[in-house]
Amino acid sequence: MSATGTAAGAGRRTIAVMVLIPFAVALTLWAFAWPAARTAPRELPIGVAGPATAVSTLEQDLARHAGAFEVHRYADGAAARAAIENRDVYGAVVVTPGGTELLTASAASPVVAGLLREAVTARAPQGTGIPVTDVVAAPAGDPRGAVLASSLLPLALAGAAAGVAVTLLGLRGGRAVAALTGAAALAGAVGAALAHSWLGALGGNWWAEAGVLSLTVLAIGSTFAGLAALMGKPGLGLGALLVILLGNPFSGVSSAPELLPAPVGALGQWLPPGAAGSALRSVSSFDGAAAGGPLLVLALWATAGLTAVALGARRRIESEEQAPAAATPAPARAG
Repeated sequence: MSATGTAAGAGRRTIAVMVLIPFAVALTLWAFAWPAARTAPRELPIGVAGPATAVSTLEQDLARHAGAFEVHRYADGAAARAAIENRDVYGAVVVTPGGTELLTASAASPVVAGLLREAVTARAPQGTGIPVTDVVAAPAGDPRGAVLASSLLPLALAGAAAGVAVTLLGLRGGRAVAALTGAAALAGAVGAALAHSWLGALGGNWWAEAGVLSLTVLAIGSTFAGLAALMGKPGLGLGALLVILLGNPFSGVSSAPELLPAPVGALGQWLPPGAAGSALRSVSSFDGAAAGGPLLVLALWATAGLTAVALGARRRIESEEQAPAAATPAPARAG
């Protein structure tokens, strides 16, 4: 290659760096800062219970916040409590002859519990208060949900590291699947030991929590490895885009999916970090209520990733078998 060609190539690479880095910064700020800056209730499921007249007035008050709340009516306070425990709603306002009571679930989202507390108590006459009952309280070791929110990025990084390691070490087929599965199982056990046993940030069944953590790492790790098996090293970049750059800020685990701008909140629940956050909350504080959907999402990502790993290995074997045949010269034909 001539000196002129070398200089031109270096110039193009210089321009590419100058353009791509600001683009990456803009994309990252958009993904992380924009949802946080636009946090507000959007079709947030809440319940109301009590006499029809009082409930109708309450529903009219909530309807003034257009698109903010998805109101579910219940017969009484017991039904509203059951709906909260089943994760059908985040909280409920119960009107009784003795007054109004607010039911919340800080375990579902401390941010939403605080938002409902402010919104409902603001309606109380001056000098009076509305009693608040935390039906499903957050674990004592994590009353603000900070530990749970902070655990997603390490899980995502652990899964990404497993997928990258399998790819760079050249593991294929059964060995790749075994490595990803084994690493995920051990990572889940370590995560449960730290978050549940040591920090007290999780309050459910230890093995169920470890299972969710393991499935999360497997889903992310197999996604990275599967994309790399099908696309080569660019697949690792696509995995980082889906899981790290979009999956974490779109997860809604630090607030709630219904507080994020549309369609970010819904999209985040179809990505591994968002599904992991929802499943972990369910098994940690709600005895597994509403965990089926998020667990199915994680299982689909894990299955798709492992299938891609197997297909990638098969394709490589076939190409390696075809290469010697293509290199063998054809026999000379008789003259």
